[in-house]
Amino acid sequence: MRHLGLTAFMMSVLCAQPAAPADADHGLAIAKRWCAECHVVAEGQSRAKTDVLPFATIATLKTTKELTVFLTDPHPKMPDMALSRLEIADIIAYIKTLGQAPGDTKAPVEPSPLSTPAPG
Repeated sequence: MRHLGLTAFMMSVLCAQPAAPADADHGLAIAKRWCAECHVVAEGQSRAKTDVLPFATIATLKTTKELTVFLTDPHPKMPDMALSRLEIADIIAYIKTLGQAPGDTKAPVEPSPLSTPAPG
């Protein structure tokens, strides 16, 4: 029985895939597709709603944790984009390239291990 438990543990360790770091370039692409109608998401963008903060401002006001919570359960004014945890991590990684919120960690944004696809 002990051998079976050890084998199961070793299989879970061997099959586990480490979470890849978030991809800021992919986050920019997602932001341009989903967010640019309302937010200024990049330099040179000429249109956005005037009552919505630009991503560069958000980057200096919100921590990684605050952004993760917000994008996981967006407020009523935002459309439900049904973003995956990986996409959320990518968008946050992009936003964090624009500035650093006070008290935010300098650690790279990584997706939740729960969002990593199971090995097939």
